[in-house]
Amino acid sequence: MMPAQNPPSLTVVIPVYNAEATIGRLVAALLAAPPVPETDIVLVNDGSRDGSDRVCRDCCGQFPGRVTYLRLARNFGEHSAVMAGLCQSGGDYVVIMDDDFQNPPAEVARLVDAAVAGGFDVVYSVFREKRHGGLRNCGSAFNDKVATWLLDKPPHLYLSSFKCLSRFLVERITAYAGPSPYVDGLVLRVTDNIGQVEVEHRDRACGRSGYTLWKLVRLWLAMFVNFSVAPLRLSAFLGLGVSGLGLLMALWSLLEKLFGVDLPLGWTTLYVTVIIFAGIQLAMLGLLGEYVGRSLLEANRAPQFVVREVHGGDGRPDRDCRRW
Repeated sequence: MMPAQNPPSLTVVIPVYNAEATIGRLVAALLAAPPVPETDIVLVNDGSRDGSDRVCRDCCGQFPGRVTYLRLARNFGEHSAVMAGLCQSGGDYVVIMDDDFQNPPAEVARLVDAAVAGGFDVVYSVFREKRHGGLRNCGSAFNDKVATWLLDKPPHLYLSSFKCLSRFLVERITAYAGPSPYVDGLVLRVTDNIGQVEVEHRDRACGRSGYTLWKLVRLWLAMFVNFSVAPLRLSAFLGLGVSGLGLLMALWSLLEKLFGVDLPLGWTTLYVTVIIFAGIQLAMLGLLGEYVGRSLLEANRAPQFVVREVHGGDGRPDRDCRRW
């Protein structure tokens, strides 16, 4: 008979942003009935403007050795906060979840069980019914289509923020130190050993989503520019297409001239041509500028995140937690 394997250890990483009213209750719920016996939590305060700092400190005092609290120096964005938490995590598996109770604590165990049973590197949650707002749902749908095209994502896979990662995968993606991380892009770079579990999705316990239109645009730009050269290829094809259109317009004008069609002096053709080509050139220059700008930020070692303070935990040293 094979000896029974010990249950894996688990770290739950929670990026915290203006979650004073929910984060304390969420930590208590997770540790009152832990998904696996050896469970710890890493809270990452991503520049909250409310009393989240005080509540997170209280959690460290209430659950000594079980809760680690990282306070970032400013707001770096959700994906950078998640990377900070992953760098501090030590469990065999790591679950990433939101701070607003939209991901029920009871569903964490299902993600871990699926990852262990299937030997998956990552298990994504699939929501039975999404409870996000209209802007977030539209952004998620657009993000899904773009990720399928740019990142070679399987069409059926939903890139949920509520997911379980193996230690193998965590070690690989935390090696990335670029200034604009996109966690799901890093996951898809490393592995295709991916599972899915259907889970419940609830309404926010209070408050509203921290995602604004500008933050969604920044996330899309990170996906576009940091993880694919497809936009550059698209711009090349677009340039060739417009050049072909210009050739057809020239042939059309020549035919009209040969057949004696009475035409104005050509200002319309000139006007349309200038607008088309000027717009495409500006778009290409902007795209190239985005690539060059991000390369400059990386060459200048712009920080992915900066940790101001670390509280609680079990004394385990963090790994490159400043990312400077």
